Amino acid sequence: MLWLLACAGPGHDSVPIPQTTCERLEAPVGTEDVSVAPIDGLDSTWSEEYDNGYTSFELIYRSGSGIGPVYIHETCAACHAGASRGPKTVTKMVVMDGEEPAEDQSALPWGHTERPEVGGGATTPISVPDDVEGLLVSERQPPAVFGRGYLEAVADEEIERVEAEQAAGGVVSGRINRLDWSAVEADSPFHDHVPGDTNLIGRFGLKARIVTLDEFAADALQGDMSITSPLRPDELPNPDGLTDDYRDGVDTTTDRVNRTADYTRLLAIPARGDDAGADVFDALGCATCHVPTLHTRTDYPVAPLADIDAPIYTDLLLHDMGPEMSDGLADGDAEPSEWRTSPLIGLRFLGPLLHDGRAESPEEAIAAHGGEAASARDAYAAASDTDRAALCSFLAGL
Repeated sequence: MLWLLACAGPGHDSVPIPQTTCERLEAPVGTEDVSVAPIDGLDSTWSEEYDNGYTSFELIYRSGSGIGPVYIHETCAACHAGASRGPKTVTKMVVMDGEEPAEDQSALPWGHTERPEVGGGATTPISVPDDVEGLLVSERQPPAVFGRGYLEAVADEEIERVEAEQAAGGVVSGRINRLDWSAVEADSPFHDHVPGDTNLIGRFGLKARIVTLDEFAADALQGDMSITSPLRPDELPNPDGLTDDYRDGVDTTTDRVNRTADYTRLLAIPARGDDAGADVFDALGCATCHVPTLHTRTDYPVAPLADIDAPIYTDLLLHDMGPEMSDGLADGDAEPSEWRTSPLIGLRFLGPLLHDGRAESPEEAIAAHGGEAASARDAYAAASDTDRAALCSFLAGL
């Protein structure tokens, strides 16, 4: 069994980066942790939705409320404490044939995700096998949930514009993860997608495999807690072959899914420091993928997020980050080494960085960048101590 390395190794095209002052980001700007504050300017209706959504987000599910047959944890907050990410992570596994995923994945009959807990009558968890040759095991950090409404509000044409600009520019050429609508049923003021819709823009998840926040909430409830809903009505495949749990039928309602999603879409972006160092961020090429702002829809239902320049520091595109970033797992149309540009929202609250938490500081994260991001990584390595320190100071304020 192989475990994905916790830090960037010397192979492939990695380069040494001089150590400066870019330490792990722990101190918030000012004295108050504002990572769970609602967006300013919400009207009374949306303020009430925020409060209701918070209750749904913090809800602990038990067997009587439909948890199981197999699951990872009992509440959304387990993976998103303080609306950030962690302390829980998700363990993934894939059978490899050398450096490529093996065609035969039959040694993992219940999928690529470890689900160590059981409920609803199940007795057998989904565990990492210890007798499978070539098994690659890795961790995935859950995403933060603050500021997610800003991501959802970005206009499709903005993402398409950046994709086209990068395609015309050369080395960095991200792409949209185009998806079919996967929710069985949905009722939301934020979209009008219906089963059969295709060519939609993915923007949520580490590989941009989810289109909307309602779908994201339903997917997390099913995938992490085996809580089914009208959007995701099927229990997870499991070793005991159970097709239901102690709560007959779907476990929760579309309204509760939407309320959970509303909490994430109504969370503010944590307060930021000044823009000192932003010019270095741009000059080194970081802003090509971590685009500082994208414009939002004029008709987005949450008025404070409509028709604004959303300060999200992402292009919401997939990029090939090189073989050292691959965890062997494709996700829909996204290849194993492709990852959606991480939004630098509340960066100082995130703890370990990158999709698997291998980087303890922004500097380690930059050093691990390969593939399309290699030029920005190399520019940082070649920059003066002054410029590197300025960039680190800027990142510490996000």
